[in-house]
Amino acid sequence: MNGQRMTLNNGAMAIEKPRLWTKQFITLSLASFLLFLNLQMLLASFSMHIKGNLNGGDLHVSLATSTFAITAIIARLLTVRWIKRWSKNIVLTTGLIVAVVSTALSALPESVTPLLLMRAVYGFGFGVGSTIIPTLVTQIIPPKRIGEGIGYFGLSTSLAMSIGPLTGLSIMNAWGFSTLASIGAGAVVCMFPMLFIAGVYKLHSNKANSLTELAGHPDTKQENNTTLDNTNSQQFVHTHGRKLRKSGMRKIMIFPIYFPAVLNVLLSVTYSGILSFIAVYGEQLNLSQVGLFFLFNALTILMVRPISGKVFDHKGPIIVLIPAAVFVIASMIILSYTTSMSMLIVSALLYGVGFGSIQPTLQAWMLRSASKEDYGTVNGLFYNSTDVGVSLGAIILGVIVTITSYEMMYRLSSLCMILFAIGVVIYAMKRKKE
Repeated sequence: MNGQRMTLNNGAMAIEKPRLWTKQFITLSLASFLLFLNLQMLLASFSMHIKGNLNGGDLHVSLATSTFAITAIIARLLTVRWIKRWSKNIVLTTGLIVAVVSTALSALPESVTPLLLMRAVYGFGFGVGSTIIPTLVTQIIPPKRIGEGIGYFGLSTSLAMSIGPLTGLSIMNAWGFSTLASIGAGAVVCMFPMLFIAGVYKLHSNKANSLTELAGHPDTKQENNTTLDNTNSQQFVHTHGRKLRKSGMRKIMIFPIYFPAVLNVLLSVTYSGILSFIAVYGEQLNLSQVGLFFLFNALTILMVRPISGKVFDHKGPIIVLIPAAVFVIASMIILSYTTSMSMLIVSALLYGVGFGSIQPTLQAWMLRSASKEDYGTVNGLFYNSTDVGVSLGAIILGVIVTITSYEMMYRLSSLCMILFAIGVVIYAMKRKKE
């Protein structure tokens, strides 16, 4: 019964919640965490590596962030086509191998240009992995728990975004960038056991191009009969390829899909400013433990992610997004005036509440507005909007830093969230009128 279990309770039939915490959900979430941990450990450290070891400037730091984001966007757009030509397993494995090799080799360049080329190659590998894995996860989340499921799954990326930079900066300060690159590559290698446990690499007889059924066939008597995919790869390609081009793209080109994506771009611009420049900003302020920003940010994300998902399931997106935007605005303003560790920590806590509430809400909003067969396309759009925001933010904020200062850059980045809040309020008023 759509993944639900019927139990007898005092002579009456009671319906239990469909299961969320399956083996597949947990292992795929861990794999996603390792992929994003690899990204975040190095991304935050590139600013110090480029300026300290390669004699680069702020614009070079911006390019290191935006280059990978642009190629990741291209890879996501091409992933469906690649799956149509080859199997999902081949595409995913190739992407992860590209991520491993380009990460390990990123310590070799002695100038900025070859490093940027290496980041461009890495973007292709990361783009493939960050498209296929989240799509597999959203296929096994019960539809009635989509907000909660995305909230918990999103912890894998949010924790990586928060723990990764602190871990990367600590490793680089202690052992250097070469060691950091090796550990980052090792994180991706550790994904393969997780994918095997999840059943992603289990092939069916005479179906070398199979999309693995992780939770069994729908007619098997299991506690959770929600499958990661109950079709072979030809059906997957049909759903995410020809069908989308003929009808799906028409169906998903609607306001409730693209409006949250635009909001995510605005949010990601602020995150780009933190990711790209907070390490050198901390050096300027003589704050030796600036990496603690990411630790305290992670603590609040851990607390608010599950709560925001449940609130979304019951109340919708607006009640989450407006107060969360205010938290991010306050965080950016406080960060721009920071002179001590206490102010930095307050800024981190506020940002964690806002960021940790907004991202899963936007993704769940987009998925709820789409049919399940379009989840792959919608997830690609969501993650692409993140990379667009990070890429644009790195370039625009890098120019602002060059012309003005880090303080002014963070103040101006708060304008993105003011636009965010205005857009949500206008949307809410329009919906109320309707």
